[in-house]
Amino acid sequence: MASHRKSRPTGPRVAGIRTPALATAALTSVALLSQTANATPSDDRPTLEEVEKKVDDLYRQAGSATEKYNAAKEKTSKQRKKVDTLLDDVAQRTQKLNDAREELGSFASAQYRTGASVPETATLLLADSPQDYFDQNQLMNRLTGRQKTAVDDYVTQQSDTMKKRREATESLETLTDSQKDLKTAKATVQKKLATARELLSELTAEEKARLAAIEKKKQQEAARKAAELAKRQAAQEEAERKRREEAAEQESGSGSSGSSGGTGTSESGSSTPGTSNGTKAEKAIAFARAQIGKPYVWGATGPGSYDCSGLTQAAWKAAGVTLPRVTYDQVNAGTTVSVSQAQPGDLVFFYDDISHVGLYIGDGMMIHAPKPGAYVREESIFYDGESSIYSVVRPA
Repeated sequence: MASHRKSRPTGPRVAGIRTPALATAALTSVALLSQTANATPSDDRPTLEEVEKKVDDLYRQAGSATEKYNAAKEKTSKQRKKVDTLLDDVAQRTQKLNDAREELGSFASAQYRTGASVPETATLLLADSPQDYFDQNQLMNRLTGRQKTAVDDYVTQQSDTMKKRREATESLETLTDSQKDLKTAKATVQKKLATARELLSELTAEEKARLAAIEKKKQQEAARKAAELAKRQAAQEEAERKRREEAAEQESGSGSSGSSGGTGTSESGSSTPGTSNGTKAEKAIAFARAQIGKPYVWGATGPGSYDCSGLTQAAWKAAGVTLPRVTYDQVNAGTTVSVSQAQPGDLVFFYDDISHVGLYIGDGMMIHAPKPGAYVREESIFYDGESSIYSVVRPA
């Protein structure tokens, strides 16, 4: 029986893409398209290190905005008190002005009853500038001594009241500006923190674990640097101790060779420099240590939560020393010393914009309120690298 199948045509089969050249070209195109499609999202996604840097920068910017918020809040509070005082003063002066006006009114009534000089007195009471009118000799000549005193008092009260009203108006305008600054600073802080939280929320569990590992490595390096500083400071203290002992021995030797009373001149028990300040520093540290574990809240000054400058201000207040509210002012509230000369109780400031501060407790460590989402804790002063330290200040 003859077969009904048609014989397969010879030559290239274009429709089915059976030729090796066309097949290779097609596969290459698909592979390139696939790579292009996959490359876009991965290239746009930041690396973990970039996310970490961005979050750290946002927290730092939020810290700087927090200090601006604190400054604006303090200025607003002071301005509000000034405005309230001025308004109370204006109210009292207005009452005195009304009393003076009533006394002048009684003179006007008396003149009306006697038929004397009513137009001049009425004009006086209605004038915008009574003093100009009183300069006219014909009116002044008609006034008795008591009347002239009343007129002078009225003019004085009117002038003082207008002056205080202008001051109150200017203070209200300043208060409005301060409130705007406060609102702007608050919005800036909230925006920075929201952006940081959003970035962190987009991390996968694996990325968060890797980020924690990076943070742990940074902490270990910071602890190593703190230990190095503690070792250097201990060596300096030992050298200073030996120097004092040698000085005391020399003084004791020179004193005993010349007089029988030399035994009472030894200074080996004399107080070391800064003993009074040292006692205050101990109190400040004790207070700060008692706050460990309390949350960082921007703008907070205790007792349940703190921001960085709120904590240092409260700590030194507990020691009887008043510090300004914000880091920009605290950095000028004492004597600047080198990091190697830092002593417990000193304030350690960070970053070029002086947006963070901690309380030094010795051995390269400090107590501070780090950032939103964290708690008051002990940490190396090198927690963000040695270059982040701006200065060390010893409060008065």
